[in-house]
Amino acid sequence: MQPLSAVVPFLFRGRDFFVKRDDLIDPLLSGNKYRKLYTLIQTPARRYRRIVSYGGTQSNAMLSIAALCDQKGWDFHYTCKPVPEHLKSSPTGNLKLALGLGMQLHEVEHKQFDAAIASLGTPTEAATLFVPQGGADPIAQAGINVLAREIKAWQQAQGIETLHVVTPSGTGTTAFYLAHALPDVAVLTTACVGDRDYLIRQMRMLGELPRNLRILENEKKHHFARPYAEFLALYRELKEAGIEFDLIYGANMWHTLLQNIDAIEGAILYVHSGGLMGNETMLDRYRHKGL
Repeated sequence: MQPLSAVVPFLFRGRDFFVKRDDLIDPLLSGNKYRKLYTLIQTPARRYRRIVSYGGTQSNAMLSIAALCDQKGWDFHYTCKPVPEHLKSSPTGNLKLALGLGMQLHEVEHKQFDAAIASLGTPTEAATLFVPQGGADPIAQAGINVLAREIKAWQQAQGIETLHVVTPSGTGTTAFYLAHALPDVAVLTTACVGDRDYLIRQMRMLGELPRNLRILENEKKHHFARPYAEFLALYRELKEAGIEFDLIYGANMWHTLLQNIDAIEGAILYVHSGGLMGNETMLDRYRHKGL
């Protein structure tokens, strides 16, 4: 089996890691979004006419779905909460790219948002597919199983007995399905959206939590997508060491992993979750904060 991405050695702070470069699969359809959308990537274009989804206006999933729909010739309708006027008049980052790929944006007031999302989840046309926020859907399992087979083949080729696979979590979809597909491997993750309890609730919507899935916790509470000086410093240090990670999920995962590193024995494989296109707008936020 030809892997979709390479595994490279990565020396950081005197410790050897391995990184699966899923960020290099595709510039827009990268990382865990490529894996989650793998089934749709393999789906004939004639199967659907329209994809509907929802989430934040700088979402990596939003951009990946927009790129997929552009390739397939599908309409992409995306629902979000009200867009700030400055962003609406001058889009930046993932929003700008997704709009350029033909995404049709639908703004809904905060009070009506939950009801609007509920209606999206029950499309009336067979040619319309609803993709939940962040790709948190059983449809993601097939692509993540492909990732698991690549990891297993690499592990066997390297002769590694004890392996820890690391991936950050929003909804926990990737970590959940990876752990199920790799029962002999420890899968480590951390909650980047909400807290540990929120993450567990999200994963339990997919099924029973596997025993080899371990949720690492950070010593400090971090709010999703907010600028933190420690994340920026770590982002720069990782980039200087040779690999750029995203500032929202990647920086949080590495920050948490390094706090727990002394208790981890054996090889560590970090699955790069992509999302680098979002760094542009996050770096702007850091500049505005004076960081």
